[in-house]
Amino acid sequence: MEQGGSAMLLENDSLTGPDSLILVDEADREIGHASRWRCHQGSGLLHRAFSLFIFNDRGELLVQQRSAAKRLWPLYWSNSCCSHPRRAETMEGAVHRRLYEELGIKCLLHFLFKFQYQAQFDGAGAEHELCSVFIGRCGAPVSANREEIAAWRWVSPEALDEQMRGVGSERFTPWFTLEWERIRRDHQAALQALQRQSAQVE
Repeated sequence: MEQGGSAMLLENDSLTGPDSLILVDEADREIGHASRWRCHQGSGLLHRAFSLFIFNDRGELLVQQRSAAKRLWPLYWSNSCCSHPRRAETMEGAVHRRLYEELGIKCLLHFLFKFQYQAQFDGAGAEHELCSVFIGRCGAPVSANREEIAAWRWVSPEALDEQMRGVGSERFTPWFTLEWERIRRDHQAALQALQRQSAQVE
């Protein structure tokens, strides 16, 4: 009952519209919609999201530094691309749309896992997401959207592991560290298969 009432209230929020985000319960069932701003206020409203990990032919991961204009975790380093499906948008449509909008690339994407997390960024707000994680491989040149991305680079898994252990000086987003730890622990076979399959296609 509380979820239904909350969803109804958010449906009537004047800030919702076609670009609003999808509110979900812990089973990823859609329960309403809210503006991006409301989803990230306070401790956050649970909403649907995705994270993409794009590798090159050498097995290096594309990482990006978030724009200084970002409300949450500005100038932190993060995974290749992360965002949210819009209201009435499928996950498949959203991941390919955002990959092209942010990085100017297209590639096949493979689903790995889905998980829920909450992370607070001081008083500025929080992420509270049910996030689907995908991997892909692309050899095309990157054309980064400078309104979204301050910088980007390719990094080997081993170098990234070292940086995340605190040897480097970079700061990483909380969802990136959680996802990378799980990928390295549970999905090595999927990464190896990705490299083999791409090589066969090429």
